[in-house]
Amino acid sequence: MSDTLDLDHLRQWIGRSTDATDVVTAHLVMGLRATLFQEIGEPKPGDAAPWTTHWCLGQPVFPMSQLGPDGHPTRGGFLPPVPLPRRMWAGGELEFLDALRVGDAPKRTSRIADVTVKTGSTGTLCFVSVNHEVTTSRGLAIRERQDIVYREITTTPSTAPTKAPPPPPVAKHRESHISDPVLLFRYSALTFNGHRIHYDRDYVTKVEGYPGLIFHGPLQAALIVEFAAKLHGGQPPKKFVYRGLQPLFEGSEFSVNANDKDGGLELWTANAEGQPTMKGTASW
Repeated sequence: MSDTLDLDHLRQWIGRSTDATDVVTAHLVMGLRATLFQEIGEPKPGDAAPWTTHWCLGQPVFPMSQLGPDGHPTRGGFLPPVPLPRRMWAGGELEFLDALRVGDAPKRTSRIADVTVKTGSTGTLCFVSVNHEVTTSRGLAIRERQDIVYREITTTPSTAPTKAPPPPPVAKHRESHISDPVLLFRYSALTFNGHRIHYDRDYVTKVEGYPGLIFHGPLQAALIVEFAAKLHGGQPPKKFVYRGLQPLFEGSEFSVNANDKDGGLELWTANAEGQPTMKGTASW
């Protein structure tokens, strides 16, 4: 790590805010439905969009000259300039109050809520929490907390003994799909996400040391939310809290799973071995 992580400096970003606006188009809804394994249809003005369409809207656009080696914009600006090379979507919380609809022009207001540092098995971890509110002409539609984690790239093999994974959890409700590069590319395009870990196999394997392309955290969360709504008569959870557990990689089957729990649902995505990669709880 070339720069020292100065937590006091990074915490000066707490309270900073920014706004973004965009339009929910029929073409965007069709593309996202296709990527979420839904019927594409012919969306008309006023038709409801998938529940996490807001992740495709108002994404910042930077010139190529301002992108870092990982495809993300260089550090600084709205997000604090955390001097750790790996950046991942760690988890968050969503509250759904109203659907976004074709023709809406939502506004997203984002604010840095917290910056913390922890030490984990892979070294220093820096967590940045961002609060978002998405509004339309009808009022508040979505309230969200997004947790981003930054960490070091570790090239030294771990000397810790490898523990056998626990038995895969058994799901009452389950859907399975294939994680292939085209799926990952489509979601990167829909969200204007230039992060190379999702589409550049040479970069993700040779520079960041992963075994293959990495499935987007928000794409896993989006599939979980849609599955929760499907199991609840089309209604999204009033609150959905989730966190990533381990990376999900390209090239194999993955599943979206759910069990009934305390009047809500416990949900997770799992890799081909059945091991959870993201977990969440949904309540209505």
